[in-house]
Amino acid sequence: MKNAFAIVTLSALMATHAMAQTPVAPADAAASPAASAPAAPQEEGAESKVDAKADGLPKVELSSDLLYKLTRAEMEFKSGQWQGPYVTMMVAAQQTRDPRLARRASEMALAAKQGSEALAAIRLWRELAPDSDEATQFFLGFVVLTDKIEEAEPIFAERLANAPGGARGVALFQMQQILSRSNDKLYAYSMMTRLVQPYLDMFEAHLVLAQGALSLGERDRAIREANKALAIKPNSELAALTLAQVTGEPEAANKVLATFLQKNPDAVEVRGAYARLLVEQKQLEPAREQFLLLLKSQPDNVGALYALGIVALQLEDTKGAEQYFKRFLAVLEKNPGDTRDPFKALMILSQIAETRGDTAGAIAWLDKVDNSASAGYVEARLRRAQLIARGGNLDAARKALTEIETDDPASQAQVLLVDAQFLRDAGYVQSAYTVMENALLRFPDNPELLYDYALLAERLDKFELMEASLRRVMALAPDNQHAYNALGYSLAERGLRLEEAHVLIEKALQMAPGDPFIMDSMGWVQFRMGNLAAAENALRRAYAVRSDPEIAVHLGEVLWQKGDKAEAQKLWREAQSKDPKNDALKSTLARLNVSL
Repeated sequence: MKNAFAIVTLSALMATHAMAQTPVAPADAAASPAASAPAAPQEEGAESKVDAKADGLPKVELSSDLLYKLTRAEMEFKSGQWQGPYVTMMVAAQQTRDPRLARRASEMALAAKQGSEALAAIRLWRELAPDSDEATQFFLGFVVLTDKIEEAEPIFAERLANAPGGARGVALFQMQQILSRSNDKLYAYSMMTRLVQPYLDMFEAHLVLAQGALSLGERDRAIREANKALAIKPNSELAALTLAQVTGEPEAANKVLATFLQKNPDAVEVRGAYARLLVEQKQLEPAREQFLLLLKSQPDNVGALYALGIVALQLEDTKGAEQYFKRFLAVLEKNPGDTRDPFKALMILSQIAETRGDTAGAIAWLDKVDNSASAGYVEARLRRAQLIARGGNLDAARKALTEIETDDPASQAQVLLVDAQFLRDAGYVQSAYTVMENALLRFPDNPELLYDYALLAERLDKFELMEASLRRVMALAPDNQHAYNALGYSLAERGLRLEEAHVLIEKALQMAPGDPFIMDSMGWVQFRMGNLAAAENALRRAYAVRSDPEIAVHLGEVLWQKGDKAEAQKLWREAQSKDPKNDALKSTLARLNVSL
């Protein structure tokens, strides 16, 4: 299925069980020398900060000579060298028998993307710390990613055999996760098939086989293995979810989950997955019923509350959506340890309040996005300023922009962009132009700033500057259809270089064939070129997609020139009713001496 629902994959299960990390170079690849140096003699029972089994570390005296070598190696590594520091760590590890130095050598090699050297260091690390699960995890992960995958088989076999009964299932999932990263999927699956043979009485063994078969595209076998897992443990939610996942068809998955829920009505994970699958299939009412059942058993289930809010919105039940999102926020507030960001719910509640005309309420919800670390902080603050500006208080709106705290250059540029838009919309075009001019001194290569700067330049009849800015946008962002369209339309509007204008608009239309405003530009350039039939066709298609007043003005003028004055006037009246102050409409009627 195309991510039809949030299935509990083996990867997710690994995260749930807090399995060991995959072999990657640590973030602090240039750790301090002290972090890698052998420990000085410790009191009996003291713990090492590097390895949990401190009593297994050698008692190595940190001599001045050894400290000098390690410090120099770290400094060289920080400067961009890897080979010398790596050799120093490997030699020191062999001499002192300290596994931490071998680990550090492996980190250096991994950071430098030196596979052979990394593997040599990891081998030494395992040799010096044979009981270290971390070293084994690094080794397994590394050999699986290389062409030495066969070396992993005896280690997996030993780990499975030695795992306590209650932990063997997790060990099977861990093995499957590591093997899933292999480039040789077929060999990895054959190895996994051999390794699970002694444990086929466990439902987990069949689940890992089902996942492995699915990764190879062997769906029939995946279904058989998932069914075997469910037969061994009929009340396993994970087995039911896996079977639903491997079926490959939404309807079949629906049947699997619905059947399981009839026998296991308290299965929270399955019910949640079933509800999400129904949402994906646009079966909103049945989905809402499932989420309500889930909420009945778990009144504070934030996932169900949020999902019910979204479903209510899609069903145009604004009041219900508002209630669910408020409850969602209340539950989050009662659980400060919950890491979910309330931003989206707050934005939706703000939009609901705005829709019913409650601007103060909309702003109040946005004020709750007060954590500058939130991913949506800048967006919420910008929206807050826009609501203030819409209320007519330009000074307060601009002041709100100055209070936005952000160190992100892109966000800082966005603040300046919005400030210029406020001024432009209020009729202060020259002031808006000055704001954008100063903004580009700080962010000269920002395509959004350049685009708006170009439009303001056009408003001030600075056409050469407008064209230069738009062409700069094209160079920086070649897929920005708006720049091509804006320049093409400007040329067409002024009756200049019409063939070039047509080429520019055609390119924009190829990038966004369904954009009604680019269709409008195409109709207008065709009109300027005298192609009335093509112009009418393009403008009618644009107006069918979006009945915008400006498109109506253009279509009306084409029809007027074709002699269909009655329909032209009808379109203009429609445009006037939607936007009585539309400048394009006023100028067109004045130029053609038409009174509505």
